[in-house]
Amino acid sequence: MSEDRIERDTLIDASLERVWTLVAQPGFWVAEEASLAGTVAVEGESMVAANSVHGTFPVRVEKVDPPTYLAYRWASAFPGQELTADNSTLVEFTLIPEGDKTRLRVVESGFAALAGPEDLRSQAVKDNTGGWPEVLDAFRKRAEQAPA
Repeated sequence: MSEDRIERDTLIDASLERVWTLVAQPGFWVAEEASLAGTVAVEGESMVAANSVHGTFPVRVEKVDPPTYLAYRWASAFPGQELTADNSTLVEFTLIPEGDKTRLRVVESGFAALAGPEDLRSQAVKDNTGGWPEVLDAFRKRAEQAPA
């Protein structure tokens, strides 16, 4: 059986407020940056995150607790499909101030409940385990730049 959970974090040389404004853009971890301008997470709202390399992914905002917690649901293993209970994982972001920096922690869970064969679940865990370090590194660089 595949793992059910991925946990990663990064320390960002930026204020809690700066990191929050970027994390509160639904689908920021997969959507093209330009498509996110002006978007803000609102509990219960859904959107489609588009990525020219990886496809389109439905994203739903599950919980917003400013400025330290956001939870989203997305169908990473099922690009282009409608979001359902058995094709999506929960992605939780927790922001923790550390002096004048911010630790961003991500936990993605629910892989064991994905519909389909075991190899699909295992591949989803493998893909996302490899993807989160890249996402967090790019996010850290973006957050540390002065806002445009």
